[in-house]
Amino acid sequence: MTEPPLSLDGRTLTVAQFLAVARGNHRVVIAPDARAAVVASRGAVERAVAARRPVYGVTTGFGGLSHRAIPPEKVRELQVSLVRSHASGTGPALPTDVVRGLMLLRLNSLVQGHSGVRLELVDQLVELLNRGLVPLIPEQGSVGASGDLAPLAHLAIAMTGEGAFVAPGTGAIEPAREVLRREGLTPLDLVEKEGVALVNGTALMASYLALAVVDLKDLYDAALIAIALSFDALEGDPESLDDRLGEVRNSPEQRDAAKSVRHLLGGSALAVRRQAWAGQDPYTLRCVPQVLAAVRLALGFAEGIVARELNAVTDNPVVFEGDVFISGGNFHGQPLALALDTLALATQYIAAFSERRIARILHPALNRGLPAFLAPEPGVSSGFMIPQYLAAALVNENSTLVHPASAASLPTSADQEDFVSMGPWAGVKLRRILANTRKVVAVEWIVAGEALELRRPKAGGRGSEAALRSLRSRVALWTVDRSPAPDIVRVTALLEDGTLVREVRAEVPF
Repeated sequence: MTEPPLSLDGRTLTVAQFLAVARGNHRVVIAPDARAAVVASRGAVERAVAARRPVYGVTTGFGGLSHRAIPPEKVRELQVSLVRSHASGTGPALPTDVVRGLMLLRLNSLVQGHSGVRLELVDQLVELLNRGLVPLIPEQGSVGASGDLAPLAHLAIAMTGEGAFVAPGTGAIEPAREVLRREGLTPLDLVEKEGVALVNGTALMASYLALAVVDLKDLYDAALIAIALSFDALEGDPESLDDRLGEVRNSPEQRDAAKSVRHLLGGSALAVRRQAWAGQDPYTLRCVPQVLAAVRLALGFAEGIVARELNAVTDNPVVFEGDVFISGGNFHGQPLALALDTLALATQYIAAFSERRIARILHPALNRGLPAFLAPEPGVSSGFMIPQYLAAALVNENSTLVHPASAASLPTSADQEDFVSMGPWAGVKLRRILANTRKVVAVEWIVAGEALELRRPKAGGRGSEAALRSLRSRVALWTVDRSPAPDIVRVTALLEDGTLVREVRAEVPF
């Protein structure tokens, strides 16, 4: 049975619903009350234009030209000119999920009835989403302050038939007018306020953030399982996972992380309390709850911002009852940029933490009796020496990417827009950091899984053994040197789509 379309009212969109549209191609409709609100706000714009009221972006210029009054016969031309001039992005096309998320968020903001657009505009956005049409939006060009101007202008210009679309599957670029004609859609003729309503908003940054929150939560779960595998492989002492430590530190995040790893290690013959003093475990085992708590805190911070931003009005000016137009800065992306930069740092924690465990498992002086590099015949065989190089290279790349984009404002628009967020670049970097970290965690799964095999006949925890079974169904035991690259690619993909984590959780809830 086909699921009913998602009804958008501008106020109740959730992350799960966002994901269903951005990545699941779920259909959308506009709620009846929202349609009425759109009509009401449009009436306010038309009355302001008829009365020749000075309204920013409607009867005046934009940015550093906001002091210029626009003659009545030019107010519609102003909107078209705005979109054309602002569609100045360059670089690769944004990924489909980011674009669909951007379109959904702009639509959800417009249907609140504070932007003064017509039903024709929001209805066309609905059609684009429901037909799977993806406007060509270049990655580069937004500073994330007066909205995501350049990216949203590329969306708007495609709606008018002057831009382009990206063909699903092939990635071919198709002229917008041809795509709209083929789909039986009429190119949008922008009228007063509609150009500025489309381009003033934080939809790109918010799309990046919502997707990143989902991806980091999934990656966190994959990292938990990798940690359990490494804990068993290195015969770690689970004393450091004692719940009382988190309790006295007043850290529910620490307690949750420790509890998850304890569940995964349940029944282990390897990760057991030591009967005699043998020193303490390295931090990458002993401080697992504390480091993962920091990741959870960052996620909680970002989730709070996402929950608000999904249903935010980020236009300028904003239309209120009584034909009131308030010009402000809701389009400024600073909160989003801060959240994106924070998640980048938290993701790097996972990567750096994982790489250190990989290195320890392979180090003959540190791995508690395992062969050097887990090689079947050390010297003749190099084993997993070079996958650790890969992990180190990716962590180093992350180290350069993790510098906060939002710390580097540059003024724009003749210093009218003199402090900007740089949130879109924070989003681009974060996606790269997440992808890099997923590969590092995949290497840990492979290396720790191999080490667990070498601990036989002792068995690891229930979660570790479930993970090893899932791994072995796709990745063969290392009996002779081979290229590990295909294995790393395969496991990375299985972590990205959640398959491996789902299989482990089906056996051992954590």
